[in-house]
Amino acid sequence: MPPRENGHEEPVIRDNRKIDPETGQVREHAPAEEAADQPPAAEAPPAQAAAGSEELQAQLAERTADLQRLQAEYVNYRKRVERDRVAVKEQAVAGTLMELLPVLDDIGRARDHGELTGGFAKVAESLEAAVAKLGLTPFGQKGDPFDPMVHEALMHSYSPDVTEPTAIEVLQPGYRMGERVLRPARVAVAEPEDAPPASNDEEDN
Repeated sequence: MPPRENGHEEPVIRDNRKIDPETGQVREHAPAEEAADQPPAAEAPPAQAAAGSEELQAQLAERTADLQRLQAEYVNYRKRVERDRVAVKEQAVAGTLMELLPVLDDIGRARDHGELTGGFAKVAESLEAAVAKLGLTPFGQKGDPFDPMVHEALMHSYSPDVTEPTAIEVLQPGYRMGERVLRPARVAVAEPEDAPPASNDEEDN
């Protein structure tokens, strides 16, 4: 606005009529003049725009890390649930098989005495096949080297026929389910006759 003589600005009056009152012609407004009348759009300073971009990148990285952590926790949860499910199933099967071991012992004794005949033999064979499908396997044979991890020595003797502690008789077979020993084999153990006797010092200790 042009300044007044007393220091105040004079009002500016713009004729925005589309028809010129003197000529009657349609006026054409110059785009430059229209643009000059409008205030310029505010632009963010470059430093502020860069700071906003860095903040968005940091938020995106944080959300991505949260998502990856949640996914890893879910995967670990599923693995833990699966391990627990397998462990519970194995425990249940092992408990059932443990209850059947005395029955299998009776079947074994009947077979040794020639009493496993007729229908009883068929039932025994069906039971042994069923427990075998569940993973039960017997172990313990005459002549096996004595292993305290899987054998239980009920009798002990010395023999010239062995060169190491050996199961010379299986009094009761052992059973395992997979790698898990449900019952050790109960055996009679013989050691070599020339095994060095315990010294007095060792006996005193």
